Order: sequence, then structure tokens, then C-alpha cells
Amino acid sequence: MSATVDKLKPAFGIITGERDLYQFLFTSDDFHHIRKLIYRLAGISLAPSKKDLVYSRLARRLRVRQVNTFSEYIRLLENSGDLQEREEFINALTTNMTSFFREAHHFPILSKHLGTLPKNNPISIWTCASSSGEEPYSIAITVVEHFKTFNAPVRILATDIDTNVLEKAKRGVYPLDQLKKIHPEQLKRYFLKGEGKNAGFAKVRPELQKLIAFRRFNLLDEQWGIREKFDVVFCRNVMIYFDKDTQYEILKKMQPRLQPHGLFFAGHSESFHHAADLFKVCGKTVYSPKN
Repeated sequence: MSATVDKLKPAFGIITGERDLYQFLFTSDDFHHIRKLIYRLAGISLAPSKKDLVYSRLARRLRVRQVNTFSEYIRLLENSGDLQEREEFINALTTNMTSFFREAHHFPILSKHLGTLPKNNPISIWTCASSSGEEPYSIAITVVEHFKTFNAPVRILATDIDTNVLEKAKRGVYPLDQLKKIHPEQLKRYFLKGEGKNAGFAKVRPELQKLIAFRRFNLLDEQWGIREKFDVVFCRNVMIYFDKDTQYEILKKMQPRLQPHGLFFAGHSESFHHAADLFKVCGKTVYSPKN
């Protein structure tokens, strides 16, 4: 019996001195290196308690790349210059929790703000963590409802670091269960219900999609390549993944990209007291730039 167990150890990656049982060898040093790497590439601060989550998210990448241990996978990320795999690595560790009209109190504020903006100027809105599209489409619906036309003078830039969810957002196809927060009249106006093999799904109407441009973007990039000033920025439930210093650096870049009259929408658990020199509170998790 003892010999049998010994033979199984390498195959199942039992780590000496630790309780964890993994298919792939995953040591505390491996976890430490992954925490450093995701912080460097995406600014995400992984808590020490996230070891099991990291394993479950990345194990499928080891299978795809046919490597046997996490240390091999880390060497692949660090040494090969494989940009595609680095993108897959970031995608795997990015959390994409979202829904239509999430934090619903923001959307009447957005609609009211649209009514205060100059009539003759195009309106620019940036949602910088668009995930699988629920947030930008909720914004677009609010815009159309406000202007009472699909030809509203508004451009919505929707960005995310995760290329997988961006592709889903561009497709704009969702299970009907995910559309329960949308009023039946809105569902009829802004979505096309699937039939046959697409039954149980709905697709965003092209007229709504044309208001939105989807693009990959990393808030940690040194050069943002975004020159325009926005009337509205949605950056909700993003900063919670960064430490305070990283948050401040991002907010320092964000502030000059807002119009003086612009609004910055944050997540319900986010507070920017440490950036009081950049933004002032003007509503529940709503900020404006301090000029």
C-alpha cells in the first residue's frame, strides 16, 4: 500500500509539508510568483487567501499548454515572450462579475446629467471595465431613453483588459435569465429574441450596438493613447483589485481625461478619500474632477 501511494504522489502533485492536493504541482513559491506577475502585468493585488482560486483558474491553461507544473508555466510566461499566453493568463485571473443595470441608482443620475450638457457638442462616455457588455449596453439604453432616439449624439467607448469577455460583449448575445432586470418593454425594444436553436437567448439590436466601440485596454499601461475628454466615466468595481498607490496613479491619469463638468461613477464598495486632491464627492459613489 505504501509503495502504491508513493507512485501516486508525483502524478497528483502532493506538496510536501502542505495539505493541498493538486493535479499539477503548485507550491507556495509558485503562488508568490503568480501574485507578483499579475500585479506587474495588470495591477491586480491577489490576497494570500486566493491560492485555490488561482489554481482553479490557471489549471486549464497548463492543460492547454501541456506543461506539468506551475513552475514550468511561470517560466513560459516570464521567459518566452509569449504575449498571447500572457493575455490568456490575465484573462484567467480577471474577475468579471456584472449584470444589466447593476447599481441601478447610477442610471437616473446619468440621464439627468445628459440633460445638463451642451446641446451642440457630441457626448463622450467611457466605461473602462465593460466586462461582457452588460454595463455599456445599460448605458446605451439609458442614452436612447433620454434622447428618445437611437441616433443620439453620444459615443460610448467600452474597454476591458480581458479579450474573452470583450468578444462576448461585441456579440451581444445573452441568456434570457440574465435580462430579468430589464423591463419587458425595454426587452422588446432593444433585444431580438432567439428562435429555434437560439431559443432562450436574446441579441442586442444593431441600432443599440452602433453607439458603442469595444476595445482592449489596460489601465496600467504607461501610455493610455486616449486623448479625448469624457463627459462621463464609469469605472465601477475596478479599483478594489488595486492597492491604494496603484489606485491613485490611475485616478491621476483619469482626472485630466474628464471634462470639468464630467461625472465619475465608482463601485458601491469603493471610496477615494486618498484622492481628495483629484476628485470631489457629488453623489452616492459619484465624483467630479477637482479643478
